[in-house]
Amino acid sequence: MRTVYVDNAATTAMSDRAIEAMKPYLKSVYGNPSSLHTVGQEAKEALEAAREKIAKCINCTPREIYFTSGGSEADNQAIRSAALNGAMKGKKHIVSTAFEHHAVLHTLKKLEKEGFEVTYLDVHSNGLVTAAEVSSAIRSDTALVTVMFANNEVGTIQPVAEIGKICRERGVIFHTDAVQAVGHIPVDVAAQNIDMLSLSAHKFHGAKGVGALYVKRGIPLRTFVEGGAQERGKRAGTENLAGIASMAAALEEACECMDDDSQKLIKLRDKLINGLLKIPHSKLNGDLSSRLPGNVNVCFEGIEGESLLLLLDAKGICASSGSACTSGSLDPSHVLLALGLPHEVAHGSLRLSLSTENTEDDVDVILRETPAIVEYLRNISPVWEELEKGLRPHLI
Repeated sequence: MRTVYVDNAATTAMSDRAIEAMKPYLKSVYGNPSSLHTVGQEAKEALEAAREKIAKCINCTPREIYFTSGGSEADNQAIRSAALNGAMKGKKHIVSTAFEHHAVLHTLKKLEKEGFEVTYLDVHSNGLVTAAEVSSAIRSDTALVTVMFANNEVGTIQPVAEIGKICRERGVIFHTDAVQAVGHIPVDVAAQNIDMLSLSAHKFHGAKGVGALYVKRGIPLRTFVEGGAQERGKRAGTENLAGIASMAAALEEACECMDDDSQKLIKLRDKLINGLLKIPHSKLNGDLSSRLPGNVNVCFEGIEGESLLLLLDAKGICASSGSACTSGSLDPSHVLLALGLPHEVAHGSLRLSLSTENTEDDVDVILRETPAIVEYLRNISPVWEELEKGLRPHLI
């Protein structure tokens, strides 16, 4: 049985180009970039070459790129830096949305415990927030606006350039978690008025455990990992040169192939969406047009997402759900709840995230197996029985 992997929003397979880019720094060029000798300086040159490649891909200067262990660390450092800098000026208010990644939400919750006030904007049913809503939430004491570029669950692409323009006009720092966007859709920090941006290599076929933070020149960046002068004193610890090289190569490749890849993915995505929505009492989550090329997120009424995932896995289909099993109880996705979905519907979600390695045959397998599994789960569900008998109303 062949595997159909459609969980690329969680992580991607490394590309051949990324793997080849790593190899020299695993054996030949193994020096510490902070060392002054020849071997160390060879590593330093490679580190700065990778920094230049990444900067070029998002249209900034190399000195505005700081390497991190991934998107979560970058989110934490950006948000806490902007918040603490604002607090020094008497500004302790932050604007965000209710459906950010937990790396953002948990950081904001921690800041609230430290005396900051956070306005969490509601998201419309299509998974979008408007620039006007962000503008209305900004106050004289607002230190930061942090709105994700593209949502990791429902794939909606936010009006980042418009939000950034408003923040620029109001003198407020704008950070965006672009972990799901970079390498998949065009990102230009200058044109899109972005002050700080987080990215992660393993979301675009680079290595795990490495990411980057863009910080516009002139914005003070706080140091949260102490112990050395690496990354211009802002992030201690010997750089993961092999991982960074893979990230630069993977991002360069992704940007070069973006147009062709997007066309292929949109074709597969739309075929999947159209096929899955033929299942009775199903709905697409998120906006259809303002959406990542490879994202499909659908809810099926009357079933549990975890059961669906396990049965799909038994058929060789690797997907994910908006539900998360924590502490012995099933909690629906905070993203789907933010879109206004009832708990009963949010429990039955399925996220399929495609990559260019997926084929039409993969889509055909998913469209063949999923309806049968949904029907099976509904046939053994007491909730579905009540819905069909009219004892409770259908919500989809």
